[in-house]
Amino acid sequence: MAESTETNPIVVVEQDPVRAAAPLVALATRQGATIASAESLTGGMLGEAICSIAGASAVYLGGVISYASSVKESVLGVSGELLAERGSVDPDVASAMAERTAVICGADFGIATTGAAGPEPHDGKPVGRVYIGVYGPAGARVVEKNYEGDRQDIRQQATFDALQILYREIADA
Repeated sequence: MAESTETNPIVVVEQDPVRAAAPLVALATRQGATIASAESLTGGMLGEAICSIAGASAVYLGGVISYASSVKESVLGVSGELLAERGSVDPDVASAMAERTAVICGADFGIATTGAAGPEPHDGKPVGRVYIGVYGPAGARVVEKNYEGDRQDIRQQATFDALQILYREIADA
């Protein structure tokens, strides 16, 4: 009887957050920069990607998973008026989250994600709309992204892009 062999194809994820985190940790280590994160839609994926890299403890100080607006307000100090007026999927909310997590953790750089991962729109924003806020010595800036895919795809893409944005911010500092 012939033996049956079943192959398990390796799925290569083009935008693998761990692959993006490794050069970020190396760069931050070389530059003596520290990092903090504030995550909403990514729910800890950003911090997990960074912490999966050996040596991350030298640069990653901590983060806040602020999934609910009440946590964005009470823990991060994002304006309750801003959240009530515009909702959590907003560029100014992303900017405030990035700055506040850096301040709270005592980090040189803060990175934040907020958006609508789906399956339904959130705060009047379409599924796939994401704001990535970054804060550092040069101040704060926000990048708007509009992703396609399912909930997991959107979260993974946002994590990957946040790591890339933070890398560029540290490199330019």
